[in-house]
Amino acid sequence: MSDSPTVVLVHGAFAESASWSGVLANLLDRGIAAFATPNPLRSVSTDADNVRRAVESVGGPVLLVGHSYGGAVITEAAVGSEAVAGLVYVAAFAPDHGETSLGLTGQFPGSTLGETVRPYALGDGTNDLIVDRELFPNQFAGDVPLAEAKIAAATQRAIRDFALGEPQPAETPAWKTLPSWFIFGTADKNIPVEGLRFMAERAGSLKTVEIPDASHSVMVSNPNAVADLIVGALAYLA
Repeated sequence: MSDSPTVVLVHGAFAESASWSGVLANLLDRGIAAFATPNPLRSVSTDADNVRRAVESVGGPVLLVGHSYGGAVITEAAVGSEAVAGLVYVAAFAPDHGETSLGLTGQFPGSTLGETVRPYALGDGTNDLIVDRELFPNQFAGDVPLAEAKIAAATQRAIRDFALGEPQPAETPAWKTLPSWFIFGTADKNIPVEGLRFMAERAGSLKTVEIPDASHSVMVSNPNAVADLIVGALAYLA
């Protein structure tokens, strides 16, 4: 698959690049070029700039894959890029212009994330947010082995609250001009399933996979299903 786009994976809030380990192992075993790029979780605009630099470093076509808040980031990062060929949303936000991750979460009933988040003041009027480490396994990764979920809780990256409340900058988000694919679990406690379905339908998702009883950490609990969707997207783009 040497002529296929390189897969660039972008983690979301309260996670880090190792959350893609299972997906990466699957893709690399199939001979697919793929890597996970760090996401600073500071603001949609600056995080998108970071992803753009990663895309430019590839020197060829790219399939962007975003988890959770990482979906908002890839939506912005792909705008105006000739290198990005498609977008895969993994339990992820696909905001329209002016929408926020926080607003989309609250638009539909079902999220319990707000009850588990803990703020830490940054001294500039904004806060870093983490998910309470004791509550993380149930909230974020209910279908992941407990020992693994506890490690994820301990290694999570804090997100600046501004990022979750920043309106999506681009007037024409990338999902309006690029093909997209969606995958998520029906037991997601962070982003309501109704909201995920709404965003997938609105984006004209070419394929939407719902995994019964899977958590927000669907790429950890079901890496093969996520990898299969990515491979299908690559086949479409070939």
